[in-house]
Amino acid sequence: MSVLIREAELREQLLKDNEEYRRLEAEHQCYDDQLEDLTNKHFLSEEDQLQEKLLKKKKLVLKDQMYLMIQKARKQMATESK
Repeated sequence: MSVLIREAELREQLLKDNEEYRRLEAEHQCYDDQLEDLTNKHFLSEEDQLQEKLLKKKKLVLKDQMYLMIQKARKQMATESK
């Protein structure tokens, strides 16, 4: 559980201090909102289905980038604490 807490703390710290992380988080949220709009439709056209797949891929890329930033911050904190 402490790893999850530490990751949440790192995420909060990055949101506070890192402009790039904030940009990635905002973009991720924007894609999430667009996906929610698509999910609320009763019927998805082929174009909607394609858009849904594209948004999911874009969200995953952003999530991977944010994860790498968290990992980098974690390593940096470990190095500083030695």
